[in-house]
Amino acid sequence: MGWRIVHVKEGDVLRLRLDSLEVRKKENKVYIPLADITMVVLEGNRTTITTKLLSSFSQNNVGLVICDDKYLPVGIYLPYGQYHHYSKRVISQAEWTIEQKGLIWQNVIRQKMTNQVDYARFFGVDEDRLTLMQDLIDDLKIGDTTNREGPVAKVYFDSLYGKSFTRDDDNLINGAMNFGYAILRSCMARIVVGNGLVTMLGVFHRNEFNSFNLVDDLMEPYRPLMDYWVNKYVIDDKQDYLSYEARLKIIEFMNQKIKVQNKKMTIDNAMQEYVASFVSAMDEQDPSLLVDIKLNNFIGEES
Repeated sequence: MGWRIVHVKEGDVLRLRLDSLEVRKKENKVYIPLADITMVVLEGNRTTITTKLLSSFSQNNVGLVICDDKYLPVGIYLPYGQYHHYSKRVISQAEWTIEQKGLIWQNVIRQKMTNQVDYARFFGVDEDRLTLMQDLIDDLKIGDTTNREGPVAKVYFDSLYGKSFTRDDDNLINGAMNFGYAILRSCMARIVVGNGLVTMLGVFHRNEFNSFNLVDDLMEPYRPLMDYWVNKYVIDDKQDYLSYEARLKIIEFMNQKIKVQNKKMTIDNAMQEYVASFVSAMDEQDPSLLVDIKLNNFIGEES
């Protein structure tokens, strides 16, 4: 099972060499076994990558993320059809009922909102705001039909960064979160595809222009964990841009440790456990089978 996320900045050529990724820049060459890699993040505008390497990425379930000139991920290359019972899984996914999707979404989004409350508490937010957020969570309906997620998010971000803050602001905080969420999304997409699921068919997200509706569903509980990581290790009052070192630090998040069902594992492995439990929950029509991702089981475990 892979464990490395390889970040390539301005490499000249990426190609397959035996069973390894070869990264070449001028006369320098680096070799990394494909079996060790979960994802490659590629920056720069002068890199050449071979089709043979892309084919091997698919065969080894390695994702490839392409970043733009602002270093934000804008494209994902994912394996296709590698799951052994792909057709069976797709048919099952297409038959999920509205009730199944509503119940599982209630579980998923409660995990996210609970993690937001826990991070706000860790951050030192006033108790009255924490109580307001928790009251909204306590009123959560199946499928979040009354949209408790939106007000909780509003109170959450206002409490952390002030009422004048919006997620559309062009600043370091949003830049770091956007980069972090994009890495989360890319990693979750690779795992969703690896489990034979169709990324377009979500349980809550259902935008016809979004190819990653299910991915956006399942990454929700991990967002507050990324918020914690970014605020603790990336945000720096002395700089107002997302530096190369900051981007590397954000990528390191995926290899940090979290406790899931009393087992310590990396975030990447926790995502795999999460998706596997999601599949079981949908197959068995039992949302309680979904494992719980808790911020408090991440804080203090990271290296």
